[in-house]
Amino acid sequence: LPLMKSSNSLSFSLQAKMSRPVQARRLEGTDKNIWVEFVKLAATYSKVNLGQGFPDFPPPDFLKEAFVRALSGENHMLHQYTRAFGHPPLVKILAQFFGKLLGRDLDPMTNVMVTVGAYQALFCCFQAFIDEGDEVIIIEPFFDCYEPMTKMAGGTPVFVPLRPKAPKDGKLMSSEDWQLDPAELASKFNERTKVIVLNSPNNPLGKVFSRGELELLADLCVKHDVLCISDEVYEWLVYDGKEHIRIASLPGMWDRTVTIGSAGKTFSATGWKVGWTVGPNRLLQHLRNMHQNSVYHCATIAQEAVAQGFQRELELYGKADSYFVQLPKELQQKRDWLVQSLDSVGMKPIVPEGTYFLVADISKFKSDVPDVPDSDEPYDSRFAKWMVKNKGLAAIPLSAFYSGPHKSNYNHFIRFCFAKEEATLKAANDILQKWKQEKTSP
Repeated sequence: LPLMKSSNSLSFSLQAKMSRPVQARRLEGTDKNIWVEFVKLAATYSKVNLGQGFPDFPPPDFLKEAFVRALSGENHMLHQYTRAFGHPPLVKILAQFFGKLLGRDLDPMTNVMVTVGAYQALFCCFQAFIDEGDEVIIIEPFFDCYEPMTKMAGGTPVFVPLRPKAPKDGKLMSSEDWQLDPAELASKFNERTKVIVLNSPNNPLGKVFSRGELELLADLCVKHDVLCISDEVYEWLVYDGKEHIRIASLPGMWDRTVTIGSAGKTFSATGWKVGWTVGPNRLLQHLRNMHQNSVYHCATIAQEAVAQGFQRELELYGKADSYFVQLPKELQQKRDWLVQSLDSVGMKPIVPEGTYFLVADISKFKSDVPDVPDSDEPYDSRFAKWMVKNKGLAAIPLSAFYSGPHKSNYNHFIRFCFAKEEATLKAANDILQKWKQEKTSP
């Protein structure tokens, strides 16, 4: 009898544990992630992966050497905790470097915070600034985490699209041809608007917002007393002589802007996961609160190596030997090569002004992947899955960068990453040329 009682008690205990909901409300509707699905598909099927945004070439030698020095040197404290909000040598050089770029004196201890990549910097911003009922303006297409991070914080995303305008004289479309409608943008601001998220250069389009466009955004932020989260991880990857303008440098914007950067994109070392925020102490103090109650601390050795990388770049700023000068030149050549390759087979590329990425129109290839009426899945998503499984070429559907109601409006584009070795891009071209021949063969 005692044994039976114990067994019944155990059964009841198990039943009670299994029936209780465990998921917090903040996770509702945020479970799907394009990268989990497409990274798995690429790993399984792709011969050439132009999907996820990371280089398949190494970081510069000076950065690797700095890491090795930090790892094997006499300073054993580099293997231990450093300052929670940023390794002192790194925040000091970041304050010096970005102070120069922004034209103001920055305090390394209060105006800079180091994060686990730009991704954690974004998460800190949304969690620190957004409350239930706050509205967050997001410019479409957008890096996909902005929407779930807004919702997890209790905010309401409000979307405003970049609208494409057909280029003249039969030229290829440029990311510059995708523009905000000023009246439409202004209509999204109201008393509930807390934040606007700016991503320039923009992922996925590669659009570099012009000074005029940024002044429009800045005027609206000042008028409505709105914060700006400025995601500038591709700040050095700008082509064709374009200028990357930091919105925090515009009148009235320093006090209301958090600027986010990434060593991963700056130094081609995405796996190191070193990012940062730059901004006024009145904003960064809340980010520090979030940071200390989540990850608390970032890898010391990686921060030390990045600090040495920035020290070198400060000394070479604007000179031909600077990595920040060399890398965009190399990537512009890779961009031009992929543009030519895609155009030659009929996938019309949108020529990007910056970033790792270009978007291409797949309309001429729709006959290979017939439409499925009444499908919940956007066409470009099915096309990208078919392409990786049947052609071995991985890319990302553009609809992944749009909100649910707008996905169907932009479902005939896919995004390619051109930050790859020449051999990788050549292999991609071989697949495309063979595919074109198959389409034209009787």
